[in-house]
Amino acid sequence: MRFTKMHGAGNDYVYVDLFDERAEDPSALAIAVSDRHKGIGADGLILLAPSEVADVRMVMYNSDGSRSGMCGNGLRCLARLARDRGRAKGDVVRVETEVGIRTVTLTGGGARADMGTPALEPDKVPVRMRGSRVVDEPLLVDGRTLRITCLSMGNPHAVVFVDDVRRFDVARFGPALERHEAFPERVNASFVQVVDRVRVRQRTWERGAGETLACGSGACAACVAGVLTERTDRRITSELPGGELLLEWTESVFLAGDTVTVFSGEWGAHLRA
Repeated sequence: MRFTKMHGAGNDYVYVDLFDERAEDPSALAIAVSDRHKGIGADGLILLAPSEVADVRMVMYNSDGSRSGMCGNGLRCLARLARDRGRAKGDVVRVETEVGIRTVTLTGGGARADMGTPALEPDKVPVRMRGSRVVDEPLLVDGRTLRITCLSMGNPHAVVFVDDVRRFDVARFGPALERHEAFPERVNASFVQVVDRVRVRQRTWERGAGETLACGSGACAACVAGVLTERTDRRITSELPGGELLLEWTESVFLAGDTVTVFSGEWGAHLRA
């Protein structure tokens, strides 16, 4: 099975082109290829598949083998791979995802994705909290009260603003928030430090993957949460451990950043050795 490894701001995935290849038991395959010691090493597996309603279809698995409906960086890289492989023509690529069709515009070495409109209603996140929106609401997490803002970008997000994200104990509160009883489908937890009105620093604990170098949908969630809590403007730069992403929330949320092909190879050759 041929594969390509790509990343956006360090958020890396193994891509398999189903136009030419087969990926039997993709959940188990995602676990195997994502292993950074015995596999290729990645935050998950993304399949480039044919679509009847768009140029291509994205099917995504986290590194623990679970399915995910959306990944902003994965979406942007998939669009570039589709164009480079001739699966889509031109610099505008329409991608069918689990949460609808998303449009990605390729620009030089980067890509800008229309990530759609954020869902703010608690039942659409989903989150078990009262009110029409969960904005800067207190939640007891592992013995400490955190103020969370919740929304869905096609996958569930909880954003917590902190004073110093580099010192914040993400390894403790990330998994505690991910699996908190308030989130019936678990949640992506982003911890965000506001630098100024147009710049934030961010770390994200991704549902099913742990802390990653970047999270595109998490950066989108941070942009929305910054506006809802009146901490930031609608156009911001997010500094993540793996690089910078540019966000803008008009009606949709737009996500822009680099798309890098790391290498290609053949999975399974080692099994025949």
